[in-house]
Amino acid sequence: MDLIACLRAFARVAELGSFSAVAREIRESHSAVTRQIGNLEAHLGVRLFQRTTRGLTLTEDGRELLGYTRQMLELAENMESSLGHRRESPQGLVRLGTFASEFFVPRIPKLLERYPGLSVELVVQDHAHDLIERRLDLALHRGPVANITLVARALRVSHFIAVAAPSYLERRGEPKKPADLEQHDCILHTEFDSEGWQFVGPDGPCRVRISGRLASNNGAAVRLAALNAQGIAMLLDWRVFEDISSGRLRRVLVDYEGPGEQTYVVYPSRQHLAPRTRVVIDFVVDEILELERQLKEGR
Repeated sequence: MDLIACLRAFARVAELGSFSAVAREIRESHSAVTRQIGNLEAHLGVRLFQRTTRGLTLTEDGRELLGYTRQMLELAENMESSLGHRRESPQGLVRLGTFASEFFVPRIPKLLERYPGLSVELVVQDHAHDLIERRLDLALHRGPVANITLVARALRVSHFIAVAAPSYLERRGEPKKPADLEQHDCILHTEFDSEGWQFVGPDGPCRVRISGRLASNNGAAVRLAALNAQGIAMLLDWRVFEDISSGRLRRVLVDYEGPGEQTYVVYPSRQHLAPRTRVVIDFVVDEILELERQLKEGR
């Protein structure tokens, strides 16, 4: 049994969630991929996958093995790279979890042009869940990082700000103080807004009750609703920076700011980091530092 080949197949099945998808990717038969996983399970004496109505999921043993496998494969890639057996340009797929796809989508082409052998998959999520469970190489995370096994690199403190489409404000008027929001349609984020919106302004902190006819558990959907003049939304400053610059959205209550949250880029291991993952981490950090500079200049 070729252990490395079996581990590569196992990692890709875990990442893609499908034997067939891996078979197509490596141009092998479905049975050949199944046989590799079966050989690996027999060799280790454990079951690695279980089938559910939602597809393939890793067992506890499979989750543990995936962590070791990624380290081994990353070490092998680094070895090959340092010994000159690979082209200098990073190769392969990197899965990036992000709560701000609207920020990264227009910027990713610059990264892909720089590294022709690189592919990036954006996984949109408002929280950085278990990276192994979501098959992520790295992710953006808001707030304290509870998982002590992750490397967390602090990027910037983001603030929530109130925004609305100009057409909405023309129709309903512009709030002058947080209490005025009680007379407006507010677009709610169901995971964060249950107790109202918090602000810090000239008179200190305050909290206001809000209501509205439209709500979502996803920040990207809240932003789209605001762009479509459905009401006033509270969104992270960097999520709407370009919308405000272009005039698609307008900031309201400019003397008031929502709570700040530290933003991190998190990834599983600092050691044996694959070259493809490292360049994406560097790219994310550089782009957010540039955003920070632009935000400061715009204030």
